[in-house]
Formats: sequence, structure tokens, C-alpha cells
Amino acid sequence: MRHSTKKLDLTGLQYGKLTVITPAENIGSKMAWLCQCDCGKKIIVKTCYLRNGHVSSCGCAGTEEAVSGFRVLTYMDGTCVEMLRAKTVRRNNTSGVPGVDWRRTKGTWRASICFKGKRYYLGSYKHFDDAVRARKEAEENMHDRFLMEFSKTES
Repeated sequence: MRHSTKKLDLTGLQYGKLTVITPAENIGSKMAWLCQCDCGKKIIVKTCYLRNGHVSSCGCAGTEEAVSGFRVLTYMDGTCVEMLRAKTVRRNNTSGVPGVDWRRTKGTWRASICFKGKRYYLGSYKHFDDAVRARKEAEENMHDRFLMEFSKTES
């Protein structure tokens, strides 16, 4: 027996302070929606968070996280804006620089960057500083430009 996978259309529906405007690019494998909050800010939210009530505003009241236990994250084109802004180094990172790791079998440093749901390999380098330089350049060209464009749409 085959199940049909009919996609939900949430356009125009209201979830708390959020009004669903249009489908957005998926977040991972999950469908997401561009929503407008009563305060005027637009955010992208996964379907499941809208329907289960975990996200019901853009966080403008400052109570979203306290009430739901979830922090509201803004996704544009499959990219989490808050994570790009934070520029944090993951706990399992051993080089101290995001996107730079040592390839023991090859004896080289590898630089990579993730953006809009895709991983880009920036090359392998004999010297750590060269790999870091490649990563920083990619951050400026991809992440920083994206954040500048996003900031323009927020205002």
C-alpha cells in the first residue's frame, strides 16, 4: 500500500503572532515557511514548529524561548543567520578555526566552508596559515556578504 505525500499549504494561516506568507526553502529535509510577525519582522520557521506551537512569534516579546524552551532562529536560503553572526567554533574542532582540519593520512590542512546547505572544499594546504587564509577569504565572500544583504532586509 502506497501512501500519498500531499504537501500542506499553510499560506495565510495564523500561528500565534505569525502569519504564513509563502513556502521557503527547506531547512535540511524539513519544509519551512516565510512568516510575518505582528510586529512586522519576517522569519522562516519549520512546519513542525508552527504546527506544534513551539514557535508562535519572531521572539519580539522576548518570551518565546522562556515559554517554549526553543530559541527562535532565522533561516534564509537554508542558512541560519544567528549561527553565521556568532562565528562560534564547535566543541569538536581541534584546529581552533572553523572549517580547518588536519588530514593525517595526507599530511595536509584542509579548508572547507558550509553555506546554504552545501559544503565547499577550499583546498588542501601544507601550511596551517594558508588553510586559515583560504577559510577567512571564503567567510568574507560568502558569509559576510550574506549577512550584509540580510541586514538590509531586516530594516
